[in-house]
Amino acid sequence: MRVLLAVMLLFALVLSGCARKKAAQAPTSASPHAGTAAAPNLALGGVVSRVEPVARFVVLSFPPDQMPAIDQHLTLYRHAAKVAEVKVSGPQRDNNIVADILKGEPEVGDEARAE
Repeated sequence: MRVLLAVMLLFALVLSGCARKKAAQAPTSASPHAGTAAAPNLALGGVVSRVEPVARFVVLSFPPDQMPAIDQHLTLYRHAAKVAEVKVSGPQRDNNIVADILKGEPEVGDEARAE
């Protein structure tokens, strides 16, 4: 009887956790620009977390829902000024991804945006 009660309690906890995750992922509202062409999100929200100037690559950190695609070109900005261009090359680990430096001199803290 105790085993059955423990299994039922565990099952209830698992179901409540799944329900919470699905509710958080649901869209919150319709776009205020419904019916117009969607503009690309230029501010991906990425940030340079590491720079390897000799090997010419950076590690970029992004929120999980805004991870750029492999081979995507990004522009790096510092205080709203363009400072570098990179190409996402991978690998990706968690919220971090590697990008090759194409032009410029990036620094830790620079913002990454899609071109």
